[in-house]
Amino acid sequence: MSTYRPLSNEEITRLEAAGCRASEWADVQVGDGFDPGRVHRVQFSGQVRLGALRGQVALEGDIALPAEIADATLIDCVLGDDVRVCNVRGYLARYQVGDGACVSDVGVIATRPGATFGNGVEAEAINEGGGREVPFFAELSSQFAYLYGLYRYRPALIARLKTLVEDYTAAARADIGTIGQNARVEHVGEIFDVAIGDYALVRGATRLENGTILSEREAPARVGAGVAAEDFIIGEGSSVEDGVLLSHTFVGQGVQLGKQFSAENSLFFANCEGFHGEACSIFAGPYTVTHHKSTLLIAGILSFYNAGSGTNQSNHMYKLGPLHQGRFERGSKTGSFSYLLWPSVVGPFSVVIGKHMSNFDASNLPFSYIFEDGSTTMLTPAMNMHTVGTIRDGEKWPDRDRRTGTVKRDLIRFEVYSPYLAAKMLRAEADLQQLLDAVPRDVEQVRYKGVTIKRLLLRTGIKSYRNGVDLYLQNKILERALPVVDQGSEAIAQALADQNDAIYSEAWADVGGLLIAQDRLQQLMDAIESEAIASIDQFQTAFAEAWAAYELDEWAWVRRTYQDRTGHSVDELTTEQLETMRQARDKAEATAVKKVLADAEKEFDEGAHIGFGLDGGHGEQTADFEAVRGTYDGNSFVGQMRERLAGDG
Repeated sequence: MSTYRPLSNEEITRLEAAGCRASEWADVQVGDGFDPGRVHRVQFSGQVRLGALRGQVALEGDIALPAEIADATLIDCVLGDDVRVCNVRGYLARYQVGDGACVSDVGVIATRPGATFGNGVEAEAINEGGGREVPFFAELSSQFAYLYGLYRYRPALIARLKTLVEDYTAAARADIGTIGQNARVEHVGEIFDVAIGDYALVRGATRLENGTILSEREAPARVGAGVAAEDFIIGEGSSVEDGVLLSHTFVGQGVQLGKQFSAENSLFFANCEGFHGEACSIFAGPYTVTHHKSTLLIAGILSFYNAGSGTNQSNHMYKLGPLHQGRFERGSKTGSFSYLLWPSVVGPFSVVIGKHMSNFDASNLPFSYIFEDGSTTMLTPAMNMHTVGTIRDGEKWPDRDRRTGTVKRDLIRFEVYSPYLAAKMLRAEADLQQLLDAVPRDVEQVRYKGVTIKRLLLRTGIKSYRNGVDLYLQNKILERALPVVDQGSEAIAQALADQNDAIYSEAWADVGGLLIAQDRLQQLMDAIESEAIASIDQFQTAFAEAWAAYELDEWAWVRRTYQDRTGHSVDELTTEQLETMRQARDKAEATAVKKVLADAEKEFDEGAHIGFGLDGGHGEQTADFEAVRGTYDGNSFVGQMRERLAGDG
């Protein structure tokens, strides 16, 4: 920004000759490099500061236009160096416009006294009847929102978090708004009380009110045509375009919303995608995806979730109004036109098909296939453990992280197998074994927390969960031991030793995408309540340290669980036992990979060829299919699995 001086008499004369007027020319000041020849038909009112005007302002497509101010009414504004402010049909009031910014073809852009720019707005997320309101602010993370929305049984914690939000909101309160450096605001109807970050592009929006658009050079945000948003925050690197409607909604970093999607009282965290459908009162954890018309996500918690077309949930059977919420745990999917009656819980990496008219809790049965049989909710345990989709999910999420900014607020662990998941598999193994032991052999089906399981599937489910846990433990032990196995017993013992800073916790949690030991989480919440964590920055730092401690805590869990499961300490493992473990692990992994390959092969069998090779025979059908989908042998994923199989062999 420039230092400012009063206008000279000559400059005032030139401005008036160019059609400019001012309520008081003494209230207009300019910086070094100001060129009155670049100012035309402008009405100045109140205190106005103008920076240098020289050179050009870069637009999209290698287009550049002169820095100038024309056909606008400016009220109490500060314009930086080399800006372009043109065709403001109404007025630009109480805004600071950054260097190199462009404001063109707009209606009214104004900040009202005491604006908070979306900070402090409460979204009635998770439960549309209220009671779990989450206030958002520009630096909100999925972890902060998770604690605030879900730990209402710790009122001291909520009170402290509320204070942090109130302090942040008070600091953000201002009478003047900002349009950041090199930002572009074009073809917009109305903007009231919106802070717009550096390098943001706001083009064609109809109305924006009480919000913040976070943006930076490394991660510019986009708000596009037809967007109407009120009481909102949009994070760095996100795009909200094509007629999206937002109300009381937080949009995190790297999120994409478009194609007439609408959301109210909802939170979308890192890398979510929403197109065509609707969302109401949802906590959309990282990588929640909904792409289809007639899909309604309502009153729930989701994470790494994919919604099929026509997916819907409801709780309208409750006469006192909507009260309950549901949960899709990480990695879950719903098929087309699936329906769930809340409250229900779908366990990790499970698939839901069909309509389910009763409440169920399958949280401790990961990798399940949940489907309808008449009016009955059926469940096949562990069916998705060795499917192509599950394997690809774990590999694609890190590669699809669109966050390119200098700070990534949502702290995410991408691991598919973890203490969080393995602990659920251990509970599943125990629960299914208890059912198997208790149910007579002549009984064909058993009930489990609202779902029905065929008795014949109990034994296979137990085996799958048991093998999955064992393979996970073996992998983690061998991951540490094999690199030093040739260095002798002392090196092995050191590699397998417990870590001083580790925290063992039998139970783990998925806190907005962060996998964390429950005992470590308890320590963090205690620190918030005691004010040892007393600011937003301290909160984020503490949770970033918890993210970094994942491997330490995971290893503590693996050590204890291995001993509980086998009766032997990891410290007692010999070179010979490690070799035996390696052979068992390789055999188990080979079996698992073969199951995945068998699942992949189904996508290339004769049934998959239906509809290909129109107007031709069998040969043309095969040729057409291979031209479009490729071959099983040539598929890159199949190749990767075969390489893994060869390595295990």
